Amino acid sequence: MLHPDSPAMTMSGPRRSVARAAGSDEAAPDGARPAGEGEAAPADPRGAPLTTPAGLQARATLRRRRALVLGLNLAACAGLAAAAARALGADGWDGLDVALLACFLTTLPWTVLGFWNAVIGFRLLRAGPAGLAAAAPFAAAGDGPEAPRLTTAVVMTLRNEDPGRALARLATVRESLERTGHGAWFSYHVLSDTDDPAIAAAEDGAVAAWRAALPAAARGHVTYRRRAGNDGYKAGNLQEFCARSGHDLMLPLDADSLVTGACALRLVRIMQAHPRLGILQSLAVGAPAASAFARLFQFGMRHGMRPYTLAAAWWGGDCGPFWGHNALVRIAPYAQHCRLPDLPGGPILSHDQVEAVLMRRAGYEVRVLPVEGGSYEDNPPTLLDHLRRDLRWCRGNLQYLRLPRLPGLLPMSRFQLAWAVLMFLNAPALTLGLALLPLRAATAGGEGAPGAAGLYGLWLLLSLAPKLAGYADVLASRAARAANGGAARFLAGIAAETAFSFLLLGVSAVRLTAFLAVLAAGRGEVWTAQGRDARGVAAGEAWRALRGVVLFGALLCGALALASPALLAATLPLTLGALLAVPFAVLTALPGLGRAMARARLCATPEEIAPPWEIARVAAGPAGAG
Repeated sequence: MLHPDSPAMTMSGPRRSVARAAGSDEAAPDGARPAGEGEAAPADPRGAPLTTPAGLQARATLRRRRALVLGLNLAACAGLAAAAARALGADGWDGLDVALLACFLTTLPWTVLGFWNAVIGFRLLRAGPAGLAAAAPFAAAGDGPEAPRLTTAVVMTLRNEDPGRALARLATVRESLERTGHGAWFSYHVLSDTDDPAIAAAEDGAVAAWRAALPAAARGHVTYRRRAGNDGYKAGNLQEFCARSGHDLMLPLDADSLVTGACALRLVRIMQAHPRLGILQSLAVGAPAASAFARLFQFGMRHGMRPYTLAAAWWGGDCGPFWGHNALVRIAPYAQHCRLPDLPGGPILSHDQVEAVLMRRAGYEVRVLPVEGGSYEDNPPTLLDHLRRDLRWCRGNLQYLRLPRLPGLLPMSRFQLAWAVLMFLNAPALTLGLALLPLRAATAGGEGAPGAAGLYGLWLLLSLAPKLAGYADVLASRAARAANGGAARFLAGIAAETAFSFLLLGVSAVRLTAFLAVLAAGRGEVWTAQGRDARGVAAGEAWRALRGVVLFGALLCGALALASPALLAATLPLTLGALLAVPFAVLTALPGLGRAMARARLCATPEEIAPPWEIARVAAGPAGAG
């Protein structure tokens, strides 16, 4: 039986407040004061606003920060480009040198900004609460005891997922919120786009069983709706829900999301204090994982994202990111202003960043809370699942090439869309550059070789900068070292993850390049459900998926061995992954390796070492959630 959402939904708990929350009276940086709902931010004599829409920061402050970051990046890119030009042109220029320089320049923006975000983020992390206040001046509003005044719809979108697995997480979110004493302000909605009849029936039965197990007064807070079609994909489903919702806020969750009650309440308090906040993104980190691949991947991702996101919040300010889940969204402006534009060839696949720039265009701030704690997701359990996810994201992000022409976007918003595209242009630039190296080695003399070697080593170091900053932050604190299993285990994790990350880069760069070639030929892959549970990968499965990557790696390494064995040795951090793609995929998916790493607490997360109640509840399996 389906339980459709009524157009005039009645909450069985506290009803939606008629009067919206007033603006906070807390002092803002540079003398700015927050603006209340419907109240324009202070303006200069020419009518230009002095502060961001929520009154959180002076616009002049953000302009100075952005000018500083732009200047640092331009200077670093110019210096590295000049060094590369000297090394490549030491024996004269030809078309091959120009192509190699173009490849190098394409990889620079992403790498250099990562380095400066690492530097800025590390300084902010070491500054403690003052660093957080500088990057997220709204964060303090979430620390008080204030009760909710706004109703929140906790919304989980599903498409052909394991319903038991997903609903165990949603039930845990509900129970965690109930434990705060404020659960009546939240309701729970499963929005399905599932087109597999067997999975759809399982979804319906699982939600019905969940509702039946709840107290009678709570059953009206849980609804299930499945659409007959998949119009607009996930974004279309959310928009249909918001059009009929009577709630103030929405907390979208993916099938692998988990948000604690304390985290959700913190986000609600911040949104209440600042009514011109349209989207507040939490910093989601990887939950404890059984898979060796996921453990290694999320270890590096977590420690790199912490300084990177903090720095990006410091200079990005009111034009922050939205990752589509584990975030609070203000429903009224989202429904009114964030409908995705139609594109030739089909709907936008990666909706989140587009919704972020549309929300900002509408006069609402989009912010990220760059603090770990209470917001979790699962990472892909195998290399093959990771590559499938990357290909989906790549296909969706490339659609942004058509979107900067949207009228009314702020310059920072246009940069956000361009940056999302540039992330996936690194792969073909790196792959093409590597493919040209044997030709360069065969035709060049020794001129410029020392400079090129030094530049290559510097580029490798810059590419690791965000993770190194995160690692250094942990190692600098006794409490942080203990929370991550102690210095010895943490250092072992760093060594294992660094080797892993280079192997992964070698595989993913070649696979993404091949995918881009397929897209350019007018073909694409179906957007399928993501694999989420640890599993083994057979050698045959890995070979069928990665044989093209292995062939490229074998040809490249063979050509380099003939042209310059020294160059082959130097490039192994970038080429070995492609050559060893099949054993890499099989080994990192071995259940026994994952269990051994868990026993040794190698690449463990703090939540694995000292599990919060919610993590332990989910680990108990679907039967453990109520």
